[in-house]
Amino acid sequence: MSYYFSKTVAMPFAAAINHVTNKLASKGFGVLTSIDVQQVMKAKLGAEFKPYVILGACNPHFAWRALQADDKVGTMLPCNVILTEVEPGKVEVAAVDPVASMGAIDNRELAQVANDVRRLLDEVVREL
Repeated sequence: MSYYFSKTVAMPFAAAINHVTNKLASKGFGVLTSIDVQQVMKAKLGAEFKPYVILGACNPHFAWRALQADDKVGTMLPCNVILTEVEPGKVEVAAVDPVASMGAIDNRELAQVANDVRRLLDEVVREL
């Protein structure tokens, strides 16, 4: 089982970030965090890295259900979506598969939440 869904889109990096953010919003996800990994690696290590952004996406309805099922599941929230420039004008978008990540927890109620979120994140990626 893969631990993520991915698709490559043909658009500039900044446009891809906006496009993905809007697509997430259309499925009820807000972006709580945005980490510019390229900028962080340059600032902290002086290292060069490709354009790479981590979006911390959260759907409050599903987060609430998950936290009700197991309050330690917060260690796995929010759902991460990454954007990586594979070449100019081409961006790979990958989203975590919550079934794979939360599968470590033996909790039937949480498994149902993970399946529901998986369906939505898979739709986000496929519809890009």
